[in-house]
Amino acid sequence: MANSNNNNSLYCDFRIAILVAALIFFYIQFRLFTTQSEYADRLTAAVESENHCTSQMRLLIDQISMQQSQIVSLQEETKRQQDKSAQLKALLHLLEKKGLQRLMDEVQVPVAAVVIMACNRADYLERTIESVFKHQKSVASKYPLFVSQDGTNSAVRDKALSYDRLTYMQHLDYEPIDPERPGELLAYYKIARHYKWALDELFYKHNFTRTDDMEISPDFFDYFEAAAALMDKDNFCSNSPGKNHDRSIMAASSWNDNGQKQFVYDAHALYRSDFFPGLGWMLTRTTWDELSPKWPKWLPIMKKSLLISVFFHKSFELFLDKESTYWDDWLRLKENHKGRQFIRPEVCRTYNFGEHGSSLGQFFSQYLEPIKMNDVQIDWKSMDLSYLMEDKYPKYFADMIRKAKPVRGADLVLKTTNIDGDVRIQYNDQPDFERIARQFGIFEEWKDGVPRTAYKGIVVFRFQNTKRVFLVGPNSLEQLGIENA
Repeated sequence: MANSNNNNSLYCDFRIAILVAALIFFYIQFRLFTTQSEYADRLTAAVESENHCTSQMRLLIDQISMQQSQIVSLQEETKRQQDKSAQLKALLHLLEKKGLQRLMDEVQVPVAAVVIMACNRADYLERTIESVFKHQKSVASKYPLFVSQDGTNSAVRDKALSYDRLTYMQHLDYEPIDPERPGELLAYYKIARHYKWALDELFYKHNFTRTDDMEISPDFFDYFEAAAALMDKDNFCSNSPGKNHDRSIMAASSWNDNGQKQFVYDAHALYRSDFFPGLGWMLTRTTWDELSPKWPKWLPIMKKSLLISVFFHKSFELFLDKESTYWDDWLRLKENHKGRQFIRPEVCRTYNFGEHGSSLGQFFSQYLEPIKMNDVQIDWKSMDLSYLMEDKYPKYFADMIRKAKPVRGADLVLKTTNIDGDVRIQYNDQPDFERIARQFGIFEEWKDGVPRTAYKGIVVFRFQNTKRVFLVGPNSLEQLGIENA
């Protein structure tokens, strides 16, 4: 009995052990299955990632291939363009060999481009353009016309664009203006900026500039072409062996401050002057290079109302400045002209009709309206202007002074009237000069120690048509080497 119970107990323990072992086996199988599933998921993700990378790589390879194809195409196009350029150069060379250069030589080479400086006066612009066209037609190929407008006035723009014989350009300046002194007109700064912009833009393209209220004489273009040749000769002489100084002529002008009808006679007469005329002036490119960096920020317009600039093909520039006494005065400073002189005519080659403008017409009726503008055609190319050269002019001018009869004392105008031929009148200082000038009605003004139009302190003007009157400074005769006069 006892053995039977023992056997049953062992059998139960055995079954319990088998059950436990089965549970452990099932647990281990479950864990293995779970682990295998996780590894399978990971493997699937890895395969998908590899496939994605492979796809991206193939896409990059395709893009690189396309870019390489484009590069090859661009290289081929560049080569074609280079071939075309080489062909055009070869064709041009061939045409030149066949006589193209000879044909080009028959066309007039531009001497100067005329640039009209405009702002907001369409009627003045039209009158100025018509005046230029009137005398420019026969020489249009030598003097192409431009209009430079400051600002956005639509009437001025439309007027300029209505002409097909000129080129229009526009100066737009939105930079704020900070006046240097209280009460200054902002227009002065705007004009200065416009002129600086236009001159710097056009000078190296050989241009000529003028404002919109100006008429010109029939020989205007020929006069400045002759002046350009004179200045070029002056430069050559100044740089010849034995000379170690700069050119002696700083500018040539179309203007005479004492050019009113009653004070002029000879349209052929030209003079040297130590006083910058301020209207219709021409200077060399090297001189502009010197002046441009220190160009003043503003151009006050107090007594006049115009500026002209000319840029000739041999690096000449001509200005006609009637819009700024302070701008004029800036060039009249000794630190700027440095002892160089100016060529001016006896009879003006320009006339200002702009009574209303930035200058508000100041001094117009007294000094500008009575100006005599030359109205005859003069063949300047046939004239010998060598007497104006630095080595000849002092003697030429001194000879005229020697021949003039001295007049002294009171009633100078009456005494001058009663004398036949040229006269000379000595003045002692600036107040004395102003007193005498006031009697005759010429400009009394001095700038930096020099009277208007003066040469060696001597101011010359006509009286009673042909008679020359010389107002002679205290040291003028000594400077000219005239003794016992």
